[in-house]
Amino acid sequence: GAYSGGCYDSAPYMLLNYDNKLDDVFTVIHEMGHSMQSWYSNKNQEYINARYPIFTAEVASTVNESLLYRYLIANAESELEEAYLINQYLDGFKGTMFRQTQFAEFEREVHARVEAGDMPTGESLSKLYGELNAKYYGPDMNYDELIAAEWARIPHFYRAFYVYKYATGHAAATAISSEILEEGEPAAEKYIEFLKSGGSDYPLELLKLAGVDMSSPEPIRAAMRTFEALLTRLEEILK
Repeated sequence: GAYSGGCYDSAPYMLLNYDNKLDDVFTVIHEMGHSMQSWYSNKNQEYINARYPIFTAEVASTVNESLLYRYLIANAESELEEAYLINQYLDGFKGTMFRQTQFAEFEREVHARVEAGDMPTGESLSKLYGELNAKYYGPDMNYDELIAAEWARIPHFYRAFYVYKYATGHAAATAISSEILEEGEPAAEKYIEFLKSGGSDYPLELLKLAGVDMSSPEPIRAAMRTFEALLTRLEEILK
C-alpha cells in the first residue's frame, strides 16, 4: 500500500496507507529512500541519466530500513522489545537474501533447461521447486506438499532474472548501513554520492561510489556477519 513517484522536473512524492503501526513507519522510511534517491539523482543528472537502474533501485530504501532497525534495536527499552525487533530484522534477511536467492536458483535452472531443449511442464517445475525449497529450508521445517506449486504464483518469474536483484540490493544496503554506523560522516558522504549518480554508469560501478564492490563476495559476507551477530544476540536473550 505505498509507492514513491514523481517526474524528472517535479519533487518526488509518496502515497501510502498509514495506521500508526511499526510496519507503517518502516513503509514510510522505505519509500523515503526511493524519494531521496530520485531527488538527488534528478538534481545532479541530466534527464537521460537520471533514472537509476533496477539493480540499485532497492538499495536506498533498504539502507533506510536497516538504519532504522539498528537504531530501534540499540534503543530498545527491554530485552523483549529488542528480541521482537531483531526477529523482524532477521525475517527480512530470510525473505530477501535467502528466499529471493532460492527463487533466482529456480529461475536460472528453468532457463538453462529450456535452452538445452528440455521444455518444462507443471509437474517438472513443481518437482524442481519442491527440491529447492527443501534444500533451502532444511529438514527442521514442516513441509507441505503444496509448497511445490508456489512457483506458479510468483509474478516476478515472468520478468526474467529480476528476483536476484532483491538479494543483491539487500546485501549492498546492509554493507552500506554498517559502514555509515561504523565510520559516520565519511561513509554517509560516499553514500550520498551514490544517490546522486542516478543511471550515469553501470550498476556495479555506481555502487562502488558508496564503497560497495558487488563483483566481490565481501558485501555478502558483511551482510552475513550482521545476520550472525543479530542471531547470536537473539539467542542470548531467549536463553
